[in-house]
Amino acid sequence: MSLLTLLPFIVLIGAMFLMTRSAKKKQQQAVDMRNQMQPGSGVRTIGGVYATVKEVHEDTVLVDAGPGVELLFAKNAIGAVLTDDEYNRIVHGVEHDLKSDADIVPDDASSLTETDDSAADTGADDKAVDLGKKDAADEPAGDDAPASEAKTDAEAKTDAEPKKTDGGSEAK
Repeated sequence: MSLLTLLPFIVLIGAMFLMTRSAKKKQQQAVDMRNQMQPGSGVRTIGGVYATVKEVHEDTVLVDAGPGVELLFAKNAIGAVLTDDEYNRIVHGVEHDLKSDADIVPDDASSLTETDDSAADTGADDKAVDLGKKDAADEPAGDDAPASEAKTDAEAKTDAEPKKTDGGSEAK
């Protein structure tokens, strides 16, 4: 056999090796994450339940999901161990974003309606801008436009008027 016929098999075996290696690495990271759980840690289960760890046993975890609600989960059912900030943001709605203090909306709207003196000094014009779609009748026909495309004002008005019918149906 030549090396050329063995090459596809070698590539296939190499790809399988790399895939199993990455899967084992992800599995080991999940085990390490679950071993880091301590009482008081916020967790999310694979079913989407957010809770606080109360007790950690060898194969199980007792979590507090609310006042008077204690649940027993297998350690494998813990999908993520959350940081305190992330858990408080998700469960309690507490935000700790200090860099957005400048973007806080005031209680009253007076500061939102004040005029900016710098805009008045630059001579900014407050002209209305028409963002509507223009009809072909509104645009002037150029000298290079064919006669069939140019419409007179009378033709444009008749096109804009609705067609009148006798109210009957032709499919009688």
